[in-house]
Amino acid sequence: MSGGRKSAKGKRMIYLIAAIAGLAGALFGFDEGVIAGALAPLRRDLGIDPVTDAAAEGLMTAAVPFGAFIGAIVGGRLAAAAGRRKLLLWAAVLFVGGALLSALAGGLVTLSLARLVIGFAVGVAAMMAPLYISESAPAKQRGMLVSIYQLAITLGILGAYVVGYAFDENWRWMFAMGAVPAVLLFAGIFAMSDTPRWLALRGRGAEAKAALARMREKPESDPAVAAEYAEIQAAVAEDEGRKATFADLVSPRVRPALIVAMGLFLLQQLSGINAVIYYAPTVFQLSGFDSAATQILATAGIGVVNVLMTVVGMMLIDRLGRRLLLLIGFAGTAVSLGAIAIAAATDSAALDTLALAGLVLYIASFAIAIGPLPWVMMSEVFPLDCRALGMSIASLVNWGFNFIVVFSFPVLVAEFGLAGVFGLYAVVCVAGLAFTQWLVPETNGVSLEEIERHLRSGRPLRELGRLHAA
Repeated sequence: MSGGRKSAKGKRMIYLIAAIAGLAGALFGFDEGVIAGALAPLRRDLGIDPVTDAAAEGLMTAAVPFGAFIGAIVGGRLAAAAGRRKLLLWAAVLFVGGALLSALAGGLVTLSLARLVIGFAVGVAAMMAPLYISESAPAKQRGMLVSIYQLAITLGILGAYVVGYAFDENWRWMFAMGAVPAVLLFAGIFAMSDTPRWLALRGRGAEAKAALARMREKPESDPAVAAEYAEIQAAVAEDEGRKATFADLVSPRVRPALIVAMGLFLLQQLSGINAVIYYAPTVFQLSGFDSAATQILATAGIGVVNVLMTVVGMMLIDRLGRRLLLLIGFAGTAVSLGAIAIAAATDSAALDTLALAGLVLYIASFAIAIGPLPWVMMSEVFPLDCRALGMSIASLVNWGFNFIVVFSFPVLVAEFGLAGVFGLYAVVCVAGLAFTQWLVPETNGVSLEEIERHLRSGRPLRELGRLHAA
C-alpha cells in the first residue's frame, strides 16, 4: 500500500509541475483571445476607425505575436546560461507589467507597446514552459504532460472570451485580468527548482539528482532514480563542451529534427487557427450572424469545444501516438475548412449553420492534434546541447507566421472573400497530411536520450517509432 501511495504522490508532483508551467500557456491564450471582446469598445473609446486606422489596428492586434518573435530569439540565447526557471520568472514579471500597462493605456500607441511587452513574455514563456515540463516528465507521460501547455492555452482563450462577455464594454478590466494568472505563475515557479537536465548540463550534479528524486517523489538512492539520472549524465557527457550554433542545427545530425519542429509550426499557423481565434466574431459576422451578442456567444462556444477536445487529445496522445493523431487532425481541418469555403463560394442559404458546424469540426480537429503536438515534438526531438537553440528557431517560425496570418487575414478576406481564405487554409492542411506521413517520427514512449542516440546514428528520423516498437 505504501508503494502505491508513493507512486500516486509522485504522479501528483509531476502534474503540479506541469500545471504551474502551463500557466504560461494560459497567459498566452488569454492575451491572444482577449482582443476579440475588447476590439469593439476599444474602437469606440479610443476613436479607432476600422477603415482609416486599419493598419494601426492590425499592428496593435498583431503586437503579441511580433513581440513573441523577439522573445523567442532572446529566450533561445539565454536559456542555456540562465536556465528554464529564471526565464519563466522574468516572463511572469513582464506579463504583470504588460497587463497593467494595457489596462492604463490612453491611446493606440501605448496599447500597442503594452501588447508588445506581453508578446515578448509570451515568446520566452512559450519556449521555456514546454521545455521545463519535457525535461521534468517521465518518458511514458511526457506527451500528455507537455500537452497540458496547449490545454492551458485553450483555457486562457476561453477565459478571455468569458472575461470579454462579463465585462462587456470595459476593455480596461479585460486587459487587467491578465495579471492574475501571471502572479500565480511567478509564485508557483518561484517554489520550484530548475530541471534535472539543465542542472546536470551546468555541472550541478548533486542538485540535478536531488531535483529528479523530488520530482519522482522517491529517495535519491532509489534504483529507478539512479537509472534515470545515469542516463541523463550519459547524455550530458556526450554533449560536454559543446556550445550549440546555427551550424549545428543544420548539420546532418540535427537537421531532421529542425525540419520536423519548424514544419509542424509552419503548418499549424498556416492552417489559419489564429485568424479564427483573433477574428472569430468577424468570421461569424461574415457568415450571417447579425447580432453582436450572438457572435460573442458563438465564439465562446468555439472556445468550449477547443478546451474539451484538447482534453480528449491529451488522453489520446500517449495511447495513439503522435503521428496518427496528426493525420487525424490534418484530415479533419482540411475537410471542415473546405466545406466552409465551398458554402461561402456558392453563397449557400445555410452558410451560418455550415460555418458554425464547420468551425466546431475545425477547432475539434485542431485541438486534438495540430494544437498540442508541435509544442510536444519541439520539446522532444532536439538533442540536449541544441534543444534550447532549436526550440528558439522553431518558435521563430511559429511567431513569425502567427504575425503574418493575423495581420493578413483582414486584407485577404477583403481581397478574396471568406471562401478564398478558408480554401487556402484547407490546402495547407492537405499539405500537413503529406508532411506527417513522410517526415514526422513517432516519439511516443521514447526517452529524450533515446531520441538523441537515434539522431546521432544517422538513420532517418521518421524510422524512430518503428525501431522503438520493434
